[in-house]
Amino acid sequence: MKILVIEDEPDMLGNIVWSLEEEKYVVETATTFDAALEKINLYQYDCILLDISLPDGNGLVILEELKKLDATQGVIIVSAKNSVDDKVAGLDLGADDYLPKPFHMAELHARVKSVLRRRKFEGNRIIELGNLRIDPDERTVYVNQEQLVLNRKEYDILLYFVSNKNRLVSKTALGEHVWGDQIDEADSFDFIYSQIKNLRKKLKEHDAQLEIQAVYGIGYKLLLL
Repeated sequence: MKILVIEDEPDMLGNIVWSLEEEKYVVETATTFDAALEKINLYQYDCILLDISLPDGNGLVILEELKKLDATQGVIIVSAKNSVDDKVAGLDLGADDYLPKPFHMAELHARVKSVLRRRKFEGNRIIELGNLRIDPDERTVYVNQEQLVLNRKEYDILLYFVSNKNRLVSKTALGEHVWGDQIDEADSFDFIYSQIKNLRKKLKEHDAQLEIQAVYGIGYKLLLL
């Protein structure tokens, strides 16, 4: 899962990024209003942590822009401005949650997981697809009650496909989601092909009722067999 943290205070930003990366999220950052606007217009995220008190603009305007883009990611406002008006305005503009500073990282993790479950997996803690069972909190995968052992990137790829089941996924979108926004500067996608090849092999060996189908020249699609 890929998260964008929009925060201008260096220590707070560093703590949030470190904490989320420890939880195995792919984390991108923006420290200014303009940088945040550029990010949301160029890339897709599963969840955005938004400080509305940015030095060069109002974070609520970013929410308005997300609404115009018809974006599907969850948004959690993380702000020292704990006023009722700001909270109501943010929620009215489509934010999923409001977390006032200061806060414990454990609470932030819980809020992020809750938003991701609602946005990506219909509120379910456990994801079941065919004979596949995924626990995102534990990052475990089972096929017919037998654990499927995946490396970090194989798991991230599988979860991305499952959250986009039956949709055509481009190589660029997959790369950005699993490896970060700078993937668009890569010379080739060979490292993606290698991880998908290994994931396909493991799914087949465990008789998973899923198939990652290549769509020539475009990307991939996850199909339920």
